[in-house]
Amino acid sequence: MLALLLAASTVALPGAQPPVFMDYLATDGATVWVPGANTGKVFVLEAGRFRTVEGFATRKGRNDRLLGPTSVGIGRGFAYIGNRGDSTICAVEARSLEKKGCAEVPGMPDGTFFVAPTAEVWVTTPREKSIRILDVKDAAAPRAVGKIDLDGEPEGYAIDPGRGLVFTNLEDKDRTLVIDARERKVVATFDPGCGQAGPRGIAVDPKRGLLLVACTDGVVALDAHSGARKSRLDTGAGVDNIDYLAERKRVYAAAGREARLTVAEVGDDGSFRKVSQQAVGKGCRVVVATPDGTAYVADGGAGRLWVIPRP
Repeated sequence: MLALLLAASTVALPGAQPPVFMDYLATDGATVWVPGANTGKVFVLEAGRFRTVEGFATRKGRNDRLLGPTSVGIGRGFAYIGNRGDSTICAVEARSLEKKGCAEVPGMPDGTFFVAPTAEVWVTTPREKSIRILDVKDAAAPRAVGKIDLDGEPEGYAIDPGRGLVFTNLEDKDRTLVIDARERKVVATFDPGCGQAGPRGIAVDPKRGLLLVACTDGVVALDAHSGARKSRLDTGAGVDNIDYLAERKRVYAAAGREARLTVAEVGDDGSFRKVSQQAVGKGCRVVVATPDGTAYVADGGAGRLWVIPRP
């Protein structure tokens, strides 16, 4: 039996004319960071109110789509913004929202994330079939220092800091990779079984040794050590980036075609038990969750976030 939900609400991105292209959201627990690509801005939600970081370059891409900031990685008091408008990664001081130094990466950045074991920011660049590495020991001045070549197009990311591992998917190969962060090399390859559409988002539970891989219509649980498939959660079609709260053992997946957010509890054996389902906007495919269990779902078509309290 699914749990009853508290009333969901929506909050509009201030001054943004829909549609707003939103991809990788991020949260540090107190704030939710929302890059609005075609606006040239990043919106930061805290205590129900937005502040904005402005001045990001934009440019026209395919079909005259305006490209701009699309991903955020947070670490050590800074947010790192990946911008497809000019292929830069820019540091933003998290408290003041002051924009600091930027580094250019070859190719178009996709996911941007902080890798604590090496004090680096990694950036997936699918068109180049690679991951670019930035040194951020000086947190305000990212500096490009390396590259990992891959056999396909990386999509999504997860980090096991204790084991020094980074996980990503190859969307075009239907594979999940395990990368040694210090050695910068692939040490294992798993088969999530997502099919031709390939895997998308990914999350890890290091303590229980579980890897959660988003397919476009569900979530697959893998053994994080062997890659063995354990179980599958059906969510409906249109899933992209998922989120996972290890402390609560809950995974969050938004299915855009079904206009529905599914929250499920993950058992120690990798099994899924649906906790709740909530109607959201059509096309909603990206979600982040704060430690209290509140989910924030990007609704690009309406230029807003859905805010869904814990059941």
